[in-house]
Amino acid sequence: MPGNEFETLPNIYLVGPMGAGKTTVGRHLAELLGREFLDSDHEIERRTGASIPWIFEKEGEPGFRSRETSVIDELTTRKQLVLATGGGVVTQSPNREFLKQRGIVVYLYTPVEIQLQRTYRDKNRPLLQVENPEKKLRELLRIRDPLYREVAHHIIETNQGAARDLAQKILQVVVSKNT
Repeated sequence: MPGNEFETLPNIYLVGPMGAGKTTVGRHLAELLGREFLDSDHEIERRTGASIPWIFEKEGEPGFRSRETSVIDELTTRKQLVLATGGGVVTQSPNREFLKQRGIVVYLYTPVEIQLQRTYRDKNRPLLQVENPEKKLRELLRIRDPLYREVAHHIIETNQGAARDLAQKILQVVVSKNT
């Protein structure tokens, strides 16, 4: 967008666990920046014509992760983009490299208690279709938190403030560090 005061900022990629609010915050952030917003999980579903639970069921997690890496590689070459990624994107080394080298990565840190509240009834999350979702979320955070931190240029806690406020906070942090 010509004349956009934020046009020189690199792409912004949101990482974090499921229930962190990456999609909701990302939409607000893209609006503030005057940029396109994409969600990598939605993009995978659009391209395959299948839901993520179906892909997990038919191809397993490795099949899904392979599709995800292909999509992340392609999307991170675009310009003027805000991208919300899936919670497990950081488990694949190529994804971490694409994200970190091709834009600004913001980790939306979210405590397990809040993740549980936000994902309680969501059947579109294959990894949570287990007997004890809280235990699963704790296990995933234990494994993934170091990877989110490794890839992140900035860490924003999501347990306080509405999505629009978080988007504004991210914008302030990113602009102050990149001007």
